[in-house]
Amino acid sequence: AVAQEIAWHDIKPLGVEGRGFEKTKVFFDRLPASAEKLVRPAVWTLSRHSAGQCVRFVSDATTLFARWTLRNARLAMPHMPATGVSGVDLYVRTDTGRWRWLACGRPTKFPTNSVRLVTGIPEGRREYLLYLPLYNGVTSVEVGVAAAAELVPAPARPASHRKPILFYGTSITHGACASRPGMTHVAILGRRFQRPVINLGFSGNG
Repeated sequence: AVAQEIAWHDIKPLGVEGRGFEKTKVFFDRLPASAEKLVRPAVWTLSRHSAGQCVRFVSDATTLFARWTLRNARLAMPHMPATGVSGVDLYVRTDTGRWRWLACGRPTKFPTNSVRLVTGIPEGRREYLLYLPLYNGVTSVEVGVAAAAELVPAPARPASHRKPILFYGTSITHGACASRPGMTHVAILGRRFQRPVINLGFSGNG
């Protein structure tokens, strides 16, 4: 009954940041489809992880849900928790313009997880930022709100802050071993400098 009251919003029309290429095999891949024949298999496999990608949106909802479908059944690694490998991570912008952590979506199964991220949010419109998994790929990601609630794309960044910062490297850039997607240095610097970031870190293959 509760699920029927939720309106699910695909994040693609909201504007996914962190995509360096448009012509990808799957929307959330980090390299273009043409790279599959150019790079080593290990790099291509890692490029299908959604590290660094996120979506900003505005909502007046008092409860937020997330639903995402994973590409890989390995939810966690021996040295990295499922929340970082395959989870989603939610931040909210305060009245002073600072980003503050709000909730983490913990995956518990493969392929699709549906979780209530946070409830009891005070009434009012706020800007949110949702990070995607670091060491897993996704085929779809949705944000859920009550059917009567508003959920729209966030305002465009100022012209002076639209050019992304691109990071290239190995495992630490990729996201190892952050407990949450928003805790990589790539994501932290993106929030600090208020700019989109593109993560081209490939674990062990920089």
